[in-house]
Amino acid sequence: MDSENRYAKRGVSAQKEEVHAAVKGLDQGLFPKAFCKIYPDYLSGDKNYGSIIHADGSGTKSILAYLKWRESGDLSCWEGIAQDAIVMNLDDMLCVGAEGPFIFSSILNRNKHLIKGEVIEAIIQGSYKVFQTLKEFGVHIEFLGGETADVGDLVRTLTVDGTMACRIPLKNVINAADIKAGNCIVGLSSTGQAAYENAPNSGIGSNGLTSARHDLLSDFYLKKYPECADPSTPADLAYSGPYKLEDNLAGGENIGDLILSPTRTYAPVLLETFKHWKGKIDGIIHCTGGGQTKVLHYADNCHIIKDDLFETPVIFKEIQKVSGAAAKEMYQVFNMGHRMEIYTDEKTAFKIIESAAQFNIDAKVIGRVEAAPEKKLSIHSGEEVINF
Repeated sequence: MDSENRYAKRGVSAQKEEVHAAVKGLDQGLFPKAFCKIYPDYLSGDKNYGSIIHADGSGTKSILAYLKWRESGDLSCWEGIAQDAIVMNLDDMLCVGAEGPFIFSSILNRNKHLIKGEVIEAIIQGSYKVFQTLKEFGVHIEFLGGETADVGDLVRTLTVDGTMACRIPLKNVINAADIKAGNCIVGLSSTGQAAYENAPNSGIGSNGLTSARHDLLSDFYLKKYPECADPSTPADLAYSGPYKLEDNLAGGENIGDLILSPTRTYAPVLLETFKHWKGKIDGIIHCTGGGQTKVLHYADNCHIIKDDLFETPVIFKEIQKVSGAAAKEMYQVFNMGHRMEIYTDEKTAFKIIESAAQFNIDAKVIGRVEAAPEKKLSIHSGEEVINF
């Protein structure tokens, strides 16, 4: 079975083809190629502003927290899941130049027989902790409550999602349609320990966790907690890995810590960037669903060349090792070392790199954009050049 079929047979699509097809005929907003949909500011009627409302969540990463909690009783892992749901909204909105203030509403759907009140409390309190930390770095998010539903007939364990909204001056919108030949691409590393993080980050984010979970973890979990997998998943693809959450890799890294590492936000870095160089930025891409190929949804008549990527983080090396996945699939599913990329000119690129260092985030020019008759992406992986 080829690696792309492995992913599809687990019920997941890296490129979300069916979703894109479903919304193809809908109104794409004021800036059809912007990373987030922007509409007129209907509530105020101010024609100089747009409105953004975004919905996202932690995805299947919540199942990993469920397994950790059930095995250890440790509730702290749920705080990371709360952060995942917040950041997956916030950092998408930052890609169009949104600066806030933001409002956030949580959406928790649980199987009450399995998910106790202490878990809900840990997630809500974890959200407050994230908001307080970000406020110290100039990121203002107000928590407006949300919905918690007991829907055990629909949900096997727990989904942790949310919606976020803000207003934005239309003159400040960063439109990915402006990505063009001559741009440098600045990558912001997904690993290390940022100034606003409490521990080193593995870089896993909140994408590809279905693959990571099944490829890394052993069927010990499936046998003990059958609710942690879709019964339709082929037996040979469900929890087919060698590890338990408490196991360590040869380098000493703990598997549980690696795959539950909270999704990093780049908000402090990007808000500082907007303060000084917003007019110099042609596009920002959050490398989430679709991994390093995400930019293909936005840039036209361009050849995107990524030929100096960060070293592949340990977590992704291990996933590829145990799964046998091809490099092409890895780059389509995971961020592989940087989860945010900024398209700008060379002079501004190096200013952004210097600014990111103030937050202890590694950044570098990872590639460039050349003119082309149609969109194309080339990723240099060791001696191999992968074309999309």
